[in-house]
Amino acid sequence: MQSPPFPEALKQRLRALATFRGRRLPSFLSDAAPLDFRFVSRTLLHAAAVGVAAGLAGAAFYAGLEYVQRVFLEGFAGYSPLRADGERITKAGELHTFRPWLLGFIPALGGLGCGLLTRLAPETRGGGGDAMIEAFHHDDGAIPARVLWIKPFASFLTLGTGGAGGREGPTMQMGGALGALVGRLLRVSLRERRVLMVAGVAAGISAVFRTPLGAALLAVEVLYRDGFESDALIPSVLASVISYAVVISLFGETTLFGRIPRFAFVPAHLPLFGLLALFVALMAVLFLKVFRAVAAIFARMGVPVWMKPAIGGLLLGILVTPLIVFVDFKISTPGQGIGGLGGGYGAVQMAISGSEWLPPGWGAVGLLATLGLVKVLAASFTIGSGGSAGDFAPSLAMGGLLGGAFGRAAQLLIHDPRLQPGAFALVGMGTFYGGIAHTPLAALVLVCELAGNYDLLVPLMLAQGIAFVALRKRALYTSQLVTQQDSPLHRDALLFEVLKSSRVGELLTAVERPICFAPQTPTTEILKRASDAEKQEVFPVIDDTGELVGVVTSAAVRVISGSPADAQWAVAVDLMQPPVSVRVEDDLRVATELMVSHGLRELPVLDVGGRVIGLLDEADIAEVYLRASARAASADKSSPQAAS
Repeated sequence: MQSPPFPEALKQRLRALATFRGRRLPSFLSDAAPLDFRFVSRTLLHAAAVGVAAGLAGAAFYAGLEYVQRVFLEGFAGYSPLRADGERITKAGELHTFRPWLLGFIPALGGLGCGLLTRLAPETRGGGGDAMIEAFHHDDGAIPARVLWIKPFASFLTLGTGGAGGREGPTMQMGGALGALVGRLLRVSLRERRVLMVAGVAAGISAVFRTPLGAALLAVEVLYRDGFESDALIPSVLASVISYAVVISLFGETTLFGRIPRFAFVPAHLPLFGLLALFVALMAVLFLKVFRAVAAIFARMGVPVWMKPAIGGLLLGILVTPLIVFVDFKISTPGQGIGGLGGGYGAVQMAISGSEWLPPGWGAVGLLATLGLVKVLAASFTIGSGGSAGDFAPSLAMGGLLGGAFGRAAQLLIHDPRLQPGAFALVGMGTFYGGIAHTPLAALVLVCELAGNYDLLVPLMLAQGIAFVALRKRALYTSQLVTQQDSPLHRDALLFEVLKSSRVGELLTAVERPICFAPQTPTTEILKRASDAEKQEVFPVIDDTGELVGVVTSAAVRVISGSPADAQWAVAVDLMQPPVSVRVEDDLRVATELMVSHGLRELPVLDVGGRVIGLLDEADIAEVYLRASARAASADKSSPQAAS
């Protein structure tokens, strides 16, 4: 069983110690201790409730978004979005007359509605991933409850009118908000509320992406660049599984891309997958540069914030509509979507499985590569302007399209009948997002779940490893921290570990014996000797046998010095308070708790025989922590990860 959490009084004293030598110690959270069984069992029950809530919310969001798209895109504009085989949950409606002039303006109207709505909750602008990560590290896992209704409606307006983003980003933030809400309603600790928030994120992703294990891994891995939130892993898995069960109970069991052919592992193709990883990493850098540049341009625009998503939607319409019209002319199917609008999973399906209207040979390579580059601009216009749409789906779509183009080009150049372009599309999809989000394990499992098998496990491992190194200096989520030690939550855990692992005896040095008094020492002598002690604030009272019977504090000395009449008759036993001490084998946490509970800044230290051999000062404890922090910071700076 782990040690109990620090009491509130101890946290206050540790904050007081923060002024040692002009430096602050981080605040200590009572929930920084490692998990114990009671915490886990209680949290799992709460995580199950989060999974049910997120599953129902995700299903409602999924169905609602499909209905809004049917009204605006299919009904008004006569545009048929290109969807993956398992993406549609209702039967397709009848096709209306294609109106390209209207399609060019519908995303702007949706952006305008989104901009007006997000004025009520600025944190719902953009993808939602950064806001969720920021809330976990710096806001005690508190996502405002207003996110639960503003985020879905803002996303309906953005994505339902063709915004080039995904559903997973909004449900990531909505699921986190549900987890935080459950935590508040159940009045759990801050530690558990953080865990439930992460579990909600996993459940939200699982509800719309239908990859329960990959969603759980993504939720705990996306918080850090070089680690994951281990405390939240099991609750996230449970919440994700329950959310997935709720959704498939309503809509049926299927993967996003339906039935995908098996991919035989060919060791000779591994160098090609390595080259694919480098190519995808280069394209990921391009996307991040374009995305940051577009976001910076919108940030500097001298227009109201609520107008910016409308401008982004207008630019999106101007970019994509001519390409749609051109493709329509080539395939003689007016209003046929090509993946420029929306998340782009339909285009990835085309890259994996092909399509009857996909041109043969190099024409397919050119079309897929063009769509991938168009997606870079389209997603940047939608998300960079503040539209409520996720960056998860566009990243996967870009990787899938570019991977599919790479695979078809390799097939044309090498003439190897064993080479399957669909395998390169799937590996490119996971490598692109896993590289820029620094979630290699989650992306690997996601792709395997989408494929319905682990045929691509080895190529994915190779590609993810290369991209992980190549994209070390790049990050999709700016709120992502490097390791757990960089999070305020886990810096406090470091303090816990330092205090628990350090012994009182390690701090004692060869100094003069502290000033001690006998029980009958006159107050006049106490005042004289205490005035000569510049640093000592606690004076042990020792009887004739050498046993500690009490302590006289400097506060008591100051009080008696103000009453000369009383000082003539009082002795040490009249001033002392009950004995309090630590032994050389005690750890610093015990010592700090005693200091707080007795209001002392120093403690007498006893040897194994029970005799006073020195004093432990609160500044000694602060110095131990500062040295440990300095060592950790030095190690981080000298590591290869920090250098990047």
